[in-house]
Amino acid sequence: MLRHGAIIGAVIAALAGGDASALTKIQDDVGGRIGQYVETFAAIRDSGERVMIDGACLSACTMVLGLIPRDRICVTERALLGFHAAWMPGPTGRPVHSTIGTQTLWEVYPQHVRKWLVRRGGLQKKMIFLRGRELSAMYPECQ
Repeated sequence: MLRHGAIIGAVIAALAGGDASALTKIQDDVGGRIGQYVETFAAIRDSGERVMIDGACLSACTMVLGLIPRDRICVTERALLGFHAAWMPGPTGRPVHSTIGTQTLWEVYPQHVRKWLVRRGGLQKKMIFLRGRELSAMYPECQ
């Protein structure tokens, strides 16, 4: 599972070594708080590091597609991206739709991902999955 601490440690190592060929591997990331992912992926972007998606990248994790340049992302046959509308815990702890969070996600996604989402009804409560041939048509397979 991709952990924020592990990502930050990899970013620091990449920055310290100046190694733009460093690689962050995303596997089984279920997402989390949008702000944390923006900070983490912005740091990876600024480091010049590449990203391999090799498993699930769900929810806020999918912002990688808009925060890392397309030519620095590759996918494996195991890659699975899951998109849904943003939510936050309500007063009783139950999920409540977040309009601003959903708008943030939408604005971060690149145009080709937005078009794909629109063809599937946009960001909704139910998760929409991008994988296989559709995904490898958008992003190169990892070598």
